[in-house]
Amino acid sequence: MTTSTRGAAKAPAVLVLEDGRTFRGRAYGAVGETFGEAVFNTGMTGYQETLTDPSYHRQVVVMTAPHVGNTGVNDEDDESKKIWVAGYVVRDPARIPSNWRSRRTLDDELEAQGVVGISGIDTRALTRHLRERGAMRVGIFSGDALADDATLLARVLEAPEMKGADLSAEVATTEAYVVPAIGEKKFTVAALDLGIKGMTPHRMAERGIEVHVLPATATADDVYAVNPDGVFLSNGPGDPATADLTVIKAVLERRTPLFGICFGNQLLGRALGFGTYKLKYGHRGINQPVQDRTTGKVEVTAHNHGFAVEAPLDKVSDTPYGRAEVSHVCLNDNVVEGLQLLDQPAFSVQYHPEAAAGPHDAAYLFDRFTSLMNTAMEAERA
Repeated sequence: MTTSTRGAAKAPAVLVLEDGRTFRGRAYGAVGETFGEAVFNTGMTGYQETLTDPSYHRQVVVMTAPHVGNTGVNDEDDESKKIWVAGYVVRDPARIPSNWRSRRTLDDELEAQGVVGISGIDTRALTRHLRERGAMRVGIFSGDALADDATLLARVLEAPEMKGADLSAEVATTEAYVVPAIGEKKFTVAALDLGIKGMTPHRMAERGIEVHVLPATATADDVYAVNPDGVFLSNGPGDPATADLTVIKAVLERRTPLFGICFGNQLLGRALGFGTYKLKYGHRGINQPVQDRTTGKVEVTAHNHGFAVEAPLDKVSDTPYGRAEVSHVCLNDNVVEGLQLLDQPAFSVQYHPEAAAGPHDAAYLFDRFTSLMNTAMEAERA
């Protein structure tokens, strides 16, 4: 439920966590109420890409950077058709944006899209609380939604949890579409949209790939109807334990080159027989150090995940589709950040190599994918 902030831009607001802790501030964006999973993002820039990332569906994002909205909102950097976050939490919002591409303020954009937020709270204290207690359900209330703390807490506890949530179909395209190759077409890729960001097929198109983006509900027949040279599994929201793995297993059985990122990494892991689990507070930001164990190189990477794959770091594992190993690992906490099969062309990473927003250290992964497809094509010709 939301109402306009016009005339009430500084209306009192309160954030209530499911463990009962509250933070009081002022309305930011739309006035009303919203619920979701409270998570924090450590990126200093790129808030527009974060807001429009479908992986944040049903999450209330706390920004650790104290100043947000400084560059306003433009018409070029959105990663999807709308803002997907359930709510937005900032400490010190910009009063006047300053950027040559800015078209409107972040506050106005949040209000226009009905996103309830809160500003003026101690986001450092809130982030420390989430690090210690873990991600949890939260509600933001302002305007007519305000009530006594006990009533608001009861409403937060009625909200659904992220564990067990099947959300991909809620954010994915309902109709297939094509992103044409830029320049000479070299490959065709079928991309399963589980919550894909716009920059991802663009990065493939830059490499001469024609990308057929398919709904999350696509079947194996739908995938192979486009005669793909490779299959891509996108990022997306929700619990990977709820996903149907039929299509992924069909791709592995046919030994088609496969590349997955983020949610796609988790699904590949489950298809190989590994488990997944919910992280205490997840990885979200554009400054996460990851080591590519195949080269020894350390990358600064962009992350947005609350679940991870449970696979052994110290050995090669036998799977129904051949041997597999952990290819990438987070240097902060040893979380699995990538998988690769050793006996067929399939690999995945837990982070976002499309660099929107974020560093470009991992762009080589798209080149690795094209190399796998090229090798497969040459083998087929031979």
